[in-house]
Amino acid sequence: MTKLIELLPKEYGFVVIILVLYCFLNFYITFHVGKARKKYNVFYPTLYASESENKDAKLFNCVQRGHQNSLETMPIFFMLMILGGFKHPSICAVLGIVYTVARYFYFTGYATGEPKNRIKLGGFFMPALLGLMLCTLSCGWSLLNQPASH
Repeated sequence: MTKLIELLPKEYGFVVIILVLYCFLNFYITFHVGKARKKYNVFYPTLYASESENKDAKLFNCVQRGHQNSLETMPIFFMLMILGGFKHPSICAVLGIVYTVARYFYFTGYATGEPKNRIKLGGFFMPALLGLMLCTLSCGWSLLNQPASH
């Protein structure tokens, strides 16, 4: 393990820390879904409330959808942070912070019950994700262009 860590740039530590920070954000969002389940009487295993059965269905569904979208994009974010961070750890760290903060505002905006509120500040997650894609492509390109090893 020590050998692997020695191969990584020192700044890669920021990448690791931001990934854990995002995990805390996910716990925060999960907690709010649990609170919304109690508040709007939507019990497991029901994923989304039915508007014909629950007058608060839209409010609950917005909270749930904010969480679900966070889970849907998390593997992409993690993969891009881990791989792009090998070559560009500082840039990925900054983009990771932007992504994480934007995802917080995406969730809190969605949780208001008005879906368009998720985009105000939450929409910045997409440019951050695109930046991470570019960093990861750069890493891949560098690997393809390194001298052949024997």
